[in-house]
Amino acid sequence: MTMTRKLDRRGFLRTGAAASAMTLGLPGIVRAQDYPSGNINVVIPTREGGGADRNFRAFTSVWKEKLGTDFEPGFFPGASGRVGYEIYMGKNEPDAYNLIFGNMGPEVLNWAVQPPSFPLEDYFYFGRVDTDPGALFVGAESPLQTMDDIIAASKERKLNVGTSRMAHPASIGLLALGEELGIEFNLIPLSGGKNTVAGAVTGEVDFSVLTSGSVIAAGDSVKTLLVFGENKVGEGLDNAPNINDAYNMSLPEMLSSRAFAIHQKAADDYPERFDLLQSTFKETFEDPALMEAYVASKGTPEYLNYGGVEECAEFMAAMLELGERYKPLLTGA
Repeated sequence: MTMTRKLDRRGFLRTGAAASAMTLGLPGIVRAQDYPSGNINVVIPTREGGGADRNFRAFTSVWKEKLGTDFEPGFFPGASGRVGYEIYMGKNEPDAYNLIFGNMGPEVLNWAVQPPSFPLEDYFYFGRVDTDPGALFVGAESPLQTMDDIIAASKERKLNVGTSRMAHPASIGLLALGEELGIEFNLIPLSGGKNTVAGAVTGEVDFSVLTSGSVIAAGDSVKTLLVFGENKVGEGLDNAPNINDAYNMSLPEMLSSRAFAIHQKAADDYPERFDLLQSTFKETFEDPALMEAYVASKGTPEYLNYGGVEECAEFMAAMLELGERYKPLLTGA
């Protein structure tokens, strides 16, 4: 026998309320059935295959399970990251279906050296994946095997130094060291981490400075001589000392930090979408699968750490202040 139930308006509302309560108790994808209804597009303002790409793929391989959709990257290298940001801010819809995954360290330093074409407050970072100090390293076969070798050679000639981009925390670390020791270096932007490592390995440059995670990923082909911050990995960076300990300096840590950002308008117009992005981003850090994916992509476990809107805002402000402080060194390099 089939039974039917007649629902009046009051009964419908009671049923709807009960269903809503059940839905709120389910995972995020059920709570927001209308979002996401398609892939999330992500602008990456560096080359495919670099450190940002590796981190992006590792993180989103787990995040997509929480959010219930895939992430579609688009790579737009050029002008030290500016190209990607200009495309994101100028062409991508502010609808929470478009994000940018950038390296807050060098990319925010860019704005201190030369402001972008858009107001800085029109976008913000909400999800930090890692914090990664810069490092100074040589190729494994380089004749310069110690910092003393580099200092001695610098007295004979101006050494060529590779960097992924001029406005980079590691670049500031090197230039500050040169200022402290009375040595000048010729910084050469090699467009990306892979090229910066290759420059040191092949001898195209005398040595390089770069985000240390990429240096660790290069393995035995390089040797680290100095870290522009705390060396949390010991032998992973050849037990290289902190620049402050080695040269009695008081330099702030020169960190790279990769993070997801969103249009301010998207967060304002679609708060429920942004809330879901935030909550599932944080859930991803609570999943052991993230560390597995991160390590598999040659990520450094000690560098993986969560940061939300507040932490990202503090980091961005610190980078802008750092860029203003060292702007003469960067523009005069």
